[in-house]
Amino acid sequence: MLSRSFRKGLIRRLPGPLFDYLAAIAYLGKRLPDRARYRAHVRGRRGLEIGGPSLVFKTVLPLYHLVQALDGVNFATDTVWEGHLQPGRHFRYFGTARGQQFIAEASELGAINAQTYDFLLSSNCLEHVANPLKALMAWRRVLRAGGALILVVPNKAANFDHRRPTTTFDHLRADLDLHTTEADLTHLEEILALHDLSRDPGGGDADNFRRRSLDNFRNRTLHHHVFDLAVIRQMLDYCAFDVVHTTTTPADFLALATRRPTDP
Repeated sequence: MLSRSFRKGLIRRLPGPLFDYLAAIAYLGKRLPDRARYRAHVRGRRGLEIGGPSLVFKTVLPLYHLVQALDGVNFATDTVWEGHLQPGRHFRYFGTARGQQFIAEASELGAINAQTYDFLLSSNCLEHVANPLKALMAWRRVLRAGGALILVVPNKAANFDHRRPTTTFDHLRADLDLHTTEADLTHLEEILALHDLSRDPGGGDADNFRRRSLDNFRNRTLHHHVFDLAVIRQMLDYCAFDVVHTTTTPADFLALATRRPTDP
């Protein structure tokens, strides 16, 4: 199984419009059966994506071609997944379409005004965040009342986390209460013991993986947390989202939720 970072490396070698066309053809028979209810929340609307652009939103759940506009957030100007990024109107999410590229932590969106966006997308990002509840609260703040969050996180059964226990909600609450930062390595020993390197070609051998993991604040390759649908629902409810729909694919868990119309 090819790692996500390896697949994204291949993708970056294709011209954007060509890849979008090929991906659409390749996944015609593999699209999410319930995609219509997700698409209704983004069609003709303005959104923000955390950690994108994402292969999921071009293939299994194609959304990009429906939006009116989309901006993006990444934690640094150079990442393992996206290569070099430039702030400004350089977020290329579909074909030649571009939005504003923000450089910011997923949990620190202070540069964006409250209640700016109609929807927010995030795929295979939240597991890389050390304080997920803080991030979800930041995402909620920039959504308008009733705005939609479409969240995708990996299903551990399909990847290198399959030996790890699911993170408890109590642990996530503790991360929030303790103001856990992105420099946190609380889960490092668990990861080193249980990470399945045979499913992570980019990880190298055990020594290389340990070195990379110790440098996680710079590269953000670690999965701090492992989720299931029950924990996802708890997180969303705690952060004042109403869960509309959840589903599972062979690779991922997906959730659609809306921001409750309460004060930011």
